[in-house]
Amino acid sequence: MELIQTIEQFAWIGWLVLILIFLVIEMLTLDFTFLMLSIGGVAGLGADLIGAPIWLQVIIAAVVAAVLILVLRPPLLKRLRRGEDPTPTNVAALVGLSGRVLSTVTPHGGQVKLSNGDTWTARPDQRGELEPGTVIRVSRIDGATAYVRPEEEEPSE
Repeated sequence: MELIQTIEQFAWIGWLVLILIFLVIEMLTLDFTFLMLSIGGVAGLGADLIGAPIWLQVIIAAVVAAVLILVLRPPLLKRLRRGEDPTPTNVAALVGLSGRVLSTVTPHGGQVKLSNGDTWTARPDQRGELEPGTVIRVSRIDGATAYVRPEEEEPSE
């Protein structure tokens, strides 16, 4: 019984530590989840300061955090991400690019030159081989290998 009284007496220290941990994690992730959890911790700390028992403090903190995560977090994320550039970058920008086969592309390897000027190690996305000069399109990237499929050449005017 004495242990429970000691825990209840010093619960405010636990709440402060929890709030600080959540805020540090939030600074590293910037996803608003741990911010909502830390605000829930502030609610638990407030309940402790007005004399609520430890079980009620935990329930109050959990309910406040859950409500904030479900109600406040989605519009905050939407507002945060509204200015993002929707253009794919890095590897995602390569998917869908066209190119030409430089050396025969087999399931074991080969090379293609993409329309952006990059030369990639390639493998066919489907069975078979692709001969040099074949027009291709990148279907996916796995590590440093482009998986390509043949594409019908459009008639030039």
